[in-house]
Amino acid sequence: MAALGWLTPRRRSATARSVLAGEASAEAARKSAPETAPQALAEAGPQEPEFPVLGDDKAAAFFDLDNTVMQGAALFHFGRGLYKRKFFETRDLARFAWQQTWFRLAGVEDPEHMQDVRDSALSIVKGHRVSELQSIGEEIYDEYMAERIWPGTRALAQAHLDAGQKVWLVTAAPVEIAQVIARRLGLTGALGTVAESVDGVYTGKLVGEPLHGPAKAEAVRALAGAEGLDLTRCAAYSDSHNDIPMLSLVGHPYAINPDTKLRKHARRLDWRLRDYRTGRKAAKVGIPAAAGVGAVAGGTAAAIALSRRRR
Repeated sequence: MAALGWLTPRRRSATARSVLAGEASAEAARKSAPETAPQALAEAGPQEPEFPVLGDDKAAAFFDLDNTVMQGAALFHFGRGLYKRKFFETRDLARFAWQQTWFRLAGVEDPEHMQDVRDSALSIVKGHRVSELQSIGEEIYDEYMAERIWPGTRALAQAHLDAGQKVWLVTAAPVEIAQVIARRLGLTGALGTVAESVDGVYTGKLVGEPLHGPAKAEAVRALAGAEGLDLTRCAAYSDSHNDIPMLSLVGHPYAINPDTKLRKHARRLDWRLRDYRTGRKAAKVGIPAAAGVGAVAGGTAAAIALSRRRR
């Protein structure tokens, strides 16, 4: 890949696999993005009066996906859809359910849990065609993801689109699924984990490593270089302290629904914060506070039921 020539000086160290994963994701994102400017999202919302700057074509916005744009983990929802289509057995879904319940309650990404989910996903898709998973991803978005988009975060993305800027998702989820979500939301494209494929068939391996932590920063850096963006004029949004490397790259970092570590870090550096999980904030964006509690309770009940079925 030719992305190495795009890289600007790094603020944080990254492994060779992180760089490879970032470059692969940036290349996949650019290949899939439409050449024309994206359509504005239909649902407008509140925006900062001084930012984003209208007509600034050197600026763009980068949004984390899980718990930032969408409630919960995209991999879990994708797993539910694959289970419905008999890609794997009930015991695997039970594990996904427990991981998702913990994720929703804790509000942070546990590296061991996320690695387990990724390993499971790779073993499940091995031997399947890329086009098959892309088609299924469209169906799964409608079934499980569309209703879990945070309206407040979507409104922030709208503000960037209205200003004529490109908006990218940046996620550890498979790039094919991330691209489906980005397209359905009217965004420019997505940076995601790139799974190796040969002749359009998944091999069960990754290119580099999952797009997580430093790898996200590498992907954003590579894409910004290729697109001619000025990172000091760009914005990034995330809920997780794992994304501090990505947030630190841009001139306008936002902590959205932040975990404890990110909240402390953001306050120390005077980054902007938005939290759409509380009752007060949820009311402003039209999400009943009880809905979140009910979803967690439902997820826990489902996990318990599935676990008992295994015995």
